[in-house]
Amino acid sequence: MLSDLVAGAVADARARQAERPLSVVEAAAHEAPAALDALDALQPAERVKIIAEVKRSSPSRGVLAEIADPAGLAVSYQTGGASAISVLTEQRKFSGSLADLEAVRAAVTLPVLRKDFIAEPYQVFEARAAGADIVLLIVAALDQRTLASLHELSTSLGMATLVETHSADELGRALDIGASLVGVNARNLTTFELDRDLFGTLADRIPSGVIRVAESAVLSAADVAHYRASGADVVLVGEALVTSDPVATLQEFLVV
Repeated sequence: MLSDLVAGAVADARARQAERPLSVVEAAAHEAPAALDALDALQPAERVKIIAEVKRSSPSRGVLAEIADPAGLAVSYQTGGASAISVLTEQRKFSGSLADLEAVRAAVTLPVLRKDFIAEPYQVFEARAAGADIVLLIVAALDQRTLASLHELSTSLGMATLVETHSADELGRALDIGASLVGVNARNLTTFELDRDLFGTLADRIPSGVIRVAESAVLSAADVAHYRASGADVVLVGEALVTSDPVATLQEFLVV
């Protein structure tokens, strides 16, 4: 599944590149307003912080919500107390787009994460050009040289990088490149099975000074509390928000 998702995302990026060359996108990235300081926004605090996700569908769950107005949803997330907003831009399985990210960036003052299957520099440049403050890099999808190179590129453009892991080995690889924002995804991207306790088994391996993000398997305040008790500084939430009243749900989650 992960290989297919990456291959599809790269193919779509290359199609966009054929219409809008790298030189054009790179120039747009450098000319864009400076990225917001996402690491500061997500620093550990007395209460858990939430990255709220604009997510229409997924390979595991199918269609979740139409989300005709991603900007309006993002405004609701900001109103509800989210610390950052994630926008899924993958189009084949998640029904997202860079246009969604651009609309969200224009509507809110919070840091915005481009969540996609990024494997090439072009995707990083177009993320910054579209207004992203954070990009997602999935360790399982990249060899170490590419992971380090894309992380360095993102940093040079002023963006934070959420480096996503699924095992102790992947966590070690994330720390080796100097990741400051590390996610542990409960969803195995090969089998798509969930292990909500995975975060707890890896959290103690994440050193002080690195922001710890728990991803996936969040449907209730109890799930957020579970991650918080396991050491999460930040929890990324998608499905639970797009299938409910986002403001009320966020405020319930943020009590943790």
